[in-house]
Amino acid sequence: MPPRRRPLLAAGVVLAVLPGLAACSDDGERQEGDAVSEAEADVLAGLLARNTEEGGADFVVTAPYGEDALLTLTGEVDYTDDVGRAQAVTSAGGAEQVRTVFFTADRVWFGDVPGLAEALEAAGLPPAGYVRRPLAPEGEEASAPLTDVLVRLVLNLSAPEGDDPGVFRAGDYSWEGQRSIDGRLSTVFASPTGWTVAVDGSTDLLLQYVTGLPGQESRVTVSLSDHGPRDIAPPADEETVDGAAQPALLAAVGL
Repeated sequence: MPPRRRPLLAAGVVLAVLPGLAACSDDGERQEGDAVSEAEADVLAGLLARNTEEGGADFVVTAPYGEDALLTLTGEVDYTDDVGRAQAVTSAGGAEQVRTVFFTADRVWFGDVPGLAEALEAAGLPPAGYVRRPLAPEGEEASAPLTDVLVRLVLNLSAPEGDDPGVFRAGDYSWEGQRSIDGRLSTVFASPTGWTVAVDGSTDLLLQYVTGLPGQESRVTVSLSDHGPRDIAPPADEETVDGAAQPALLAAVGL
């Protein structure tokens, strides 16, 4: 496979290998667990590249963690400039916390942060609506903040070019049937490492990706919709405080 960005998979495998679609084989009715066909391997090989070609998408990411806790990111991503924004809702024990998040491949911005105004005042810093800090590096998913892992996963669902379809024809990738996602008929495929994808039957676009995360039994679901160009701008420097230069501030507001 050509060099490319690598999404986060439970077993550290490249998401460059994603499947594509077909409902029936030449030999008759499909059975769940059947190997992907040549046509499906072709769709699979171009799945991430098609996200790049489309330019962006709306997304929803759900990630259970801990006991009775859930992090949900709802937003949009620009795959042309590698930037996104989302509303992050943390639900735990019946209580919710909502923050605004912007992200790029190397930075993340947090807005609507409880206690930020007071922490800035206590640190003698001017008012700011957002705190920015570096995004946790790839390869450190097990210890990185969950928000960082999820936004990087969203960004990594794209690639500058397609892969070799032979990867899927030779591998143990399987057809897992069809189902409706947000009113769109999709075909589901599974990888030998445990992640699954659902592919739109009419457009060959990625609708859903489900995977595990290092050190967690629960699975993360990324749903994409309304594929197309996006124009997203992170907060300007004058609107933000540099959290990397203010570690005590980051600690004070839980970032």
